[in-house]
Parts: sequence; C-alpha cells; structure tokens
Amino acid sequence: MTELTPQVDKTPGRIRQMFGEIAPWYDFLNHFLSLNIDQRWRRRVVRLTAPELRPGRPILDVCTGTGDLALAYHRHCGAAVPIVACDFCHPMLVRAAQKALNRGAVIPWVEADAQRLPFSVNTFQLVTVAFGLRNISDPDLGIAEMVRVLQPGGRLAILEFATPRMPLLRRVYLAYLRYILPLIGQCLARNRHAAYRYLPESVLQFPEYDALLERLRRQGLVEERYVPLSGGIAVLYLARKPAVSAAHVQLPSQADAAPVQSCSTICSDVYH
Repeated sequence: MTELTPQVDKTPGRIRQMFGEIAPWYDFLNHFLSLNIDQRWRRRVVRLTAPELRPGRPILDVCTGTGDLALAYHRHCGAAVPIVACDFCHPMLVRAAQKALNRGAVIPWVEADAQRLPFSVNTFQLVTVAFGLRNISDPDLGIAEMVRVLQPGGRLAILEFATPRMPLLRRVYLAYLRYILPLIGQCLARNRHAAYRYLPESVLQFPEYDALLERLRRQGLVEERYVPLSGGIAVLYLARKPAVSAAHVQLPSQADAAPVQSCSTICSDVYH
C-alpha cells in the first residue's frame, strides 16, 4: 500500500505494553477472528520453506508472539532443525514457552528487539516473521537485521496481512477489518491501547505486494516473490540472501548488545 505514515503509534513501549495486555486472549482471538485460517496460513509457510531446510542448521522466528509459527516448524521438522524464537514482549514469550513445554518442544525463547537482534552475522538458514513486521517501529531496520543474521543463500519468509485485490472480496474484507473485528476484539480483550483498532490501521498503512518486495530488494535480497493466501487477505513474501552478500547491506555484529534474558526455564543459550 502507501508508504508508512505517522498516524499509527508504533513506538516500542506502546507496542510492547499493548501486546502484553492482550497476551491472555491473543491465541483465542487470533483463531476465533480468523475462523482458524491463520493456522492454515502458518502451515502453508512451513510447507513452502521446509523442503530447503538442512538438518542441524538453525532457523529463527522473529516477532514470534506466542510461538505458533515456531511450533509449526517443530511439528514438521522435529529435533532435526534447531529452532530459535524471539520477541520483545515478555508476557507473550511466557505463553509461548508454556505451549512448547506442553508439547515437548525444546525451543529457546529469547526476549529481544527485532531491530537489534542478539545473534551473530550469517547464523540462520531461514528467518521468518509472521504478522509482526508491520509492528516494528522501523520495518526497514527490522528487515536489515534479519538479512544480517541470515546465512548466505538463506531465505527470508514474511507472512503479513494485506488487502485483497478482487473488488467484492476487498469490500467485504475492509468492512470486517474496520468495523467488526475491532468491536469484537476490544470487547473480549479490553486494553488501554485499543489493540484491535490498531490492527486494521496498521494493516492499511503497511506496504504490500510489489511495494514490500521493493523494500526487500533494497536490502540486497534476490529471488523475491509473493504468494497470496485466501484471496490476498494474507500474503507470504519470500526472498533469498545472495550466496555472496553485498557489503553495503551488512550491519555490524550485535555482540555488544545488552544481555539477552530468557523467559522460561526451558530456554537455553542461543547461537552467538
């Protein structure tokens, strides 16, 4: 869509508090408001990216929230592919860690900002982010950090909401997004930051389709493409880091970042 505007307040403190307040209801409302289609979207991401995964090489899920995408990879790959997941909202990570414990999944849950990832350059064979890129205050910096920690030849997968291009579906979807979803969401998960009014505003102001692909190209990524899901309500964006990465898209190592704090006893030290 159009370039980001300052209309939506995406300051890190506000976003962290907002998601912390809705964490108890987050999974239920995600599945309820999407008629559980969001789970199907995540499975599609896994199916499209898993064939290239090599055993023993780690993958990273950024803005993991309550961990649904990370857990979907664990269900598909088991222990063959190490999975690391990070988010800067502690209450969300606590719920992710509990879900993983219930399912016997050993995943490091790392409390970290997507704009300052505490991982070394060229660490992960795949980096994913589902419905989180638009919540980063500087999405271009978030993409740059994901590119930095990707291994040469590795892939970036972004799952994000969009607006359908078919006129009738678009009208119905926009009516639901603007009026019905905020009403239900805010009634069931009351919070001080109007999270379910923020959601449609953030979706409508975020770049989509070719506009987002252009942002990926600016970061030096290649083989960029998008896959519309459910008529374009969601879109999967895929791109690859060149085998020999261009120096101008490499950011300095974050070795001097603040110590990472894990949120659960099942967390372990991650790749540095």
